[in-house]
Amino acid sequence: MVAVKSVKIDGENIYIFKSAIYIFESSMGFTLQLDVIVSEVIVKKYKKEENLIIEIELEDGRIVESIMHLKILPGGLPQLNLFCEIDSIEDYDGFDTFHENDSFFPNIEEGITLKEIREVEMPYEDVRLKLKLPIDQVEWLKTQKNKVLNEMFKEFVYEYWKRHKSE
Repeated sequence: MVAVKSVKIDGENIYIFKSAIYIFESSMGFTLQLDVIVSEVIVKKYKKEENLIIEIELEDGRIVESIMHLKILPGGLPQLNLFCEIDSIEDYDGFDTFHENDSFFPNIEEGITLKEIREVEMPYEDVRLKLKLPIDQVEWLKTQKNKVLNEMFKEFVYEYWKRHKSE
């Protein structure tokens, strides 16, 4: 079995939590498949792309470079499914091969949680709140910079969670 050491997308190293690289055989031919668990930030960055330039460094030192198609797999953990057609499997010694009729495919989600992924790279989302507050608080909030407000609300929410977790 071949193991992935690192992956670059369009020349940029990406952090991979788990991966599987294998050959998929169907009636249409062979494809090289790379499934990687990544952060939600990486999925968001590349989700609208159709084709990417991929460089895969394997644990045995081999390098696989290809333009690969991207498919985002819904549900579960954030992951990318990258694939490209190959003419022959002879250049892919040691790669596992799966057939379209097989009942087993690599499960890379096993043994990792979304919480662990977010400890490495937490995604941030914009949020708009509509609040009814006393005028003195509103006036004070309007004088604060966005960076201060973001930090303040982040700390407030975490503190609130801590206090109310046991309830």
